Amino acid sequence: MRARQVKPVTEEVSAPDTDGADDAREAATRTEQKYVDRVYARLDAEREKAAVELRTGPGPGGGSGFQARVEREVTTTEASRRLARFSAVERALCFGRIDHRPDGDGAPGDTFYIGRIGLRDEDREPLLIDWRAAAARPFYTATPGSPGTLARRRHLHLRERTVAGLDDEVFDLDGLAEEDRRSIVGEAALLATLRRGRTGRMSDVVATIQEEQDQVIRSGLQGVLVVQGGPGTGKTVAALHRAAYLLYTHRDVLERRGVLVVGPNATFLRYIEQVLPGLGETDVALATVGELYPGVRATAAEPPAVAVLKGGLRMTDLVEAAVRDRQRAPEGDLEVEADDMTLRVAHDACVQARDRARALRVPHNIQRRRYIHELLDALALDRAEQYDRLADEPLEELMASGSVPDWLQELMDEAEETPLLDETDLRLSKEALWQDPVVRRALDALWPELTPQRLLADLFSDPAAIERAGAGLSPVEHRLLHRPAGSPWTTSDVPLLDEAAEWLGQDDTADRVRERRAAAERAEEERYARGVIELTGADDPLLDAALLADRNRDDGPYLTTAERARSDRHWAYGHVIVDEAQELSEMAWRTIMRRVPTRSLTVVGDIAQTGSPAGARSWGQMLDRYVPGRWREQRLMVNYRTPAAIMRVAAEVLAAVAPEQVPPEPVRDDGPPPFAARIAAPELPRRLPALVRAELAEVGGGAGEGRLAVISSAGRHPAVCAALPGAPAGATPEALDAPVVVLTCEEAKGLEFDSVVVVDPAGITAESPRGGQDLYVAITRATRRMTVVHDDDLPAVLASLAG
Repeated sequence: MRARQVKPVTEEVSAPDTDGADDAREAATRTEQKYVDRVYARLDAEREKAAVELRTGPGPGGGSGFQARVEREVTTTEASRRLARFSAVERALCFGRIDHRPDGDGAPGDTFYIGRIGLRDEDREPLLIDWRAAAARPFYTATPGSPGTLARRRHLHLRERTVAGLDDEVFDLDGLAEEDRRSIVGEAALLATLRRGRTGRMSDVVATIQEEQDQVIRSGLQGVLVVQGGPGTGKTVAALHRAAYLLYTHRDVLERRGVLVVGPNATFLRYIEQVLPGLGETDVALATVGELYPGVRATAAEPPAVAVLKGGLRMTDLVEAAVRDRQRAPEGDLEVEADDMTLRVAHDACVQARDRARALRVPHNIQRRRYIHELLDALALDRAEQYDRLADEPLEELMASGSVPDWLQELMDEAEETPLLDETDLRLSKEALWQDPVVRRALDALWPELTPQRLLADLFSDPAAIERAGAGLSPVEHRLLHRPAGSPWTTSDVPLLDEAAEWLGQDDTADRVRERRAAAERAEEERYARGVIELTGADDPLLDAALLADRNRDDGPYLTTAERARSDRHWAYGHVIVDEAQELSEMAWRTIMRRVPTRSLTVVGDIAQTGSPAGARSWGQMLDRYVPGRWREQRLMVNYRTPAAIMRVAAEVLAAVAPEQVPPEPVRDDGPPPFAARIAAPELPRRLPALVRAELAEVGGGAGEGRLAVISSAGRHPAVCAALPGAPAGATPEALDAPVVVLTCEEAKGLEFDSVVVVDPAGITAESPRGGQDLYVAITRATRRMTVVHDDDLPAVLASLAG
């Protein structure tokens, strides 16, 4: 069926008297402003409608009682979601227009306006096309060599709700009406976008997506897509647009399970957090690797040698051995003081009970239940036997005298054939023993109930425990793992906590008791609800006793899919996007894969930028274990961010540290060449602030738009912070609000700034086995200007900056 044509609103004025460019721009701007006003008016109307529904609920005539409550909850929940969505797309709501050529019959071609969400007018006709819809795709895929059916693509640049600029790309001049031919204006939209200053937040590229990025965005949901792209290729923002596109296209699947975006640090997540809402999506979970285990938020990093050790798959054996080390039998017989007697269980019986519990194919805390029950059985039986012997002493004396009556002998014979404890007696005896603190402590010492936090904290603070569990590790590695009790969790610990959770499990006995109690309460509530329905004589097929009981239970505040997923370690996401994925260790990948059993992932990164010593050397190294031969790679080879002069220096660094990698090709050849400044360490406090002020002035920092990062080696980081006391330091979300921030290479990963000052390049390359890659990262953060500060000779890889 032919799509309805959406024509722009035109003014009732005569054509301009001149064909001049200024007049054409003004006329085109007036035309587009009229349409933009209409689009925003519709947005306001829809937003007000949602706000009213949120305040008042459904209108009259929708029923009463239970039915009204159901309608109110459904209406207000949906209204809340729509209101959030409408508010998130306020900025640059409408950003494009496409004009199709006339069809074969000469009828006018369709015109569509492209925006962040779809809107319909009062007659339910399309007013604004969602950028993810199939009808919008030509806006991104048309090229001069392959325009498809497009005659023109127009980019609209808005400032607040005002059309501030237009850019036209004409593919077929004859396919435009005469009036449209007179109003062609503008320059290439992509390069215009790139000239804007950074603002401390990632800007979406929905208006300037290029064809190679569009292929990433619209790739299929199933399987693992690897987006390999060098600095400035837009791989991160393309991946975020992919999340929005998948949620739009596969909402029936992903709205229930959700999408998880894993980023390298909290600063990076702050950097991207406004992109998805601006694309019309407000319910995606964002996390770092240090936040993937619920209840833990780790930010501390390990020294390189420890990070490599903890990131390797040998840690799975270590965690398993640490769990088994806490499943013990006593060295001799188990002896417990209870009821003024010493209860005993033979050593062999304890070993057999432990081995039977271990043989169960269930986690530690559930195996523990079997072990504890067997030992309690043995203790209860020993206590009964001791009581029986005490009771038998007078009879033994009587039997020794030889004067036992026949009736008493018969009773004694029957007692020998009767168990000491029947089923009820055994249960009561075990319950009494378990309530005894001495008995409980003795059994807990043999097989404790463990949390992942307790297991690893106990392990890493005890050299003897590390030695027992780490039989396959060297003494040097044992020492690397040891740390004082109470040490904070590190990002390398989180995958180990997740691994430990798999081995430990959770004793769900109490949960099942609560579930049975809740089921009984629910049955009683349903019985009561049925009585209410019968008494009121209601005859409504929608009025069900079970639903009525559910709606009257207070289960706490409504949680979004993202909120529920973040608090549930067993949550299975519909899709996971991993950014800066080259930094993840093998253990981190195990954690990620547990979150997405369908193996539907978008893996985004650049092997050439791998800085973590535990990170990837190739994508196959990390992925073939989970999807052997079943992942696909798409390369982004165009650098939209980094000026050519800076990229030439970066390419020289890359050729030295990773010659097998190909740098992306820059499209920009503007801006000054990078500069090297030699500043001796004692002069840093005096000269560095002046250099930073001058750089900031060059990129418009005084107007509050430009952003500058000082990226230093870890060794010089304290001195740089002291020289710039007013600049925030470290990977904190608040740092992006400041015009100047001080970062290490690791903290700068994934970010971009108008100007970058790299301090101590020699130190950066020497501090880590991947120091060359770290320097490559630091150099490629700049979008306009770069300065390298050194106090000795420049590293050989930066020889082109000398002089």
